[in-house]
Amino acid sequence: MAQRRKLLFYTHALVSGGAERVFARLASGFRARGDEVTFAVDVDAKQDLGLLSRDVELVVLPKGHRAAVLGLARLLRERRPDASLSALSVSNLKHALAATLAGRRARAILGYHGFYESEPERLSNIGYRLTPLLTRGAGATVAVSNALRDDVVARFHAPADRVVTLYNPAAPEPFPAELSSAALARRAPVVLAMGRLVPDKDFLTLLRAFARLQDDAARLVILGEGPERERLVGEAQALGVAARVDMPGYRLDTARELLRAKCCVVSSRRESFGLSCIEALAHGLPVVATDCGGPAEILGSLCAGAPAPVGDAPALARALDAALANPGDPAPRQSRAREFSLDAALDAYNRVIQDVAKRAAGA
Repeated sequence: MAQRRKLLFYTHALVSGGAERVFARLASGFRARGDEVTFAVDVDAKQDLGLLSRDVELVVLPKGHRAAVLGLARLLRERRPDASLSALSVSNLKHALAATLAGRRARAILGYHGFYESEPERLSNIGYRLTPLLTRGAGATVAVSNALRDDVVARFHAPADRVVTLYNPAAPEPFPAELSSAALARRAPVVLAMGRLVPDKDFLTLLRAFARLQDDAARLVILGEGPERERLVGEAQALGVAARVDMPGYRLDTARELLRAKCCVVSSRRESFGLSCIEALAHGLPVVATDCGGPAEILGSLCAGAPAPVGDAPALARALDAALANPGDPAPRQSRAREFSLDAALDAYNRVIQDVAKRAAGA
């Protein structure tokens, strides 16, 4: 029987972000496979707590960056995990410092989930600028798409042989039922977008594109919450489409909206991966996307039309009009989404963890 491993996951909080959801699913998945898993956070948030298995121990670190680093270092010394994993730049920085203090840096796996511009906080910026140093000292570094990996290597001079692309577990569980072309075509013209209400998601351009749609009966649903809400509401009113735009806030369970939407849209300026792309594909929906990084990598030829230039409302409107008029065959999309299952991600992460643990043990 294989020896039970100890794994430690660390990020700032279980809040409503893609990286946090991914880490909660990975931690729960490894626990289900028999590993002993600890999940450390800086802040005791509740938004995505439901994604974390009750069998995973949740540890809230002391308040303040310095105290959190020292608390994480103490946790690493006490638990002595076979590998520790972090997500997002600020957490990578604090993780690297804590692992160094604990003498366990060779077992640290850093995770890049967003582009530099998407993490504007001061410590996140510092973490990105220290990428060459952090990645050389860590056991391994993960990027969630080739687009992000190439950016980390080219712009921040991370050693190419130390950064590996591992796609996120994004396919919903249980996987949605098969959808027929006829059933999709009969749906009302509902366009669905999902993401935090922040400038990077560029929902302003999406609203401007939506106002150009040929079908006056079309509706737009934006699932998410964030600091841009008031600005977006004002823009929808100014464009005269407020009555056809719904912004119900953050939803952990997105299936209800996906089951009634006719297409999904990613209007981002930059997107390192695109969890919403996989969720939409899993439900058989056509996905209209901008040329913003990860989504084009995920969608390939399944993109509804050519990727629209970032910030180009007329081009986005044309692609949405075409997708609503002819949503196409759901089968290839659902097949592609299955490639991003939790099991596939666990297998990929497991190979990296095994390699890191083996090298650290032989050091």
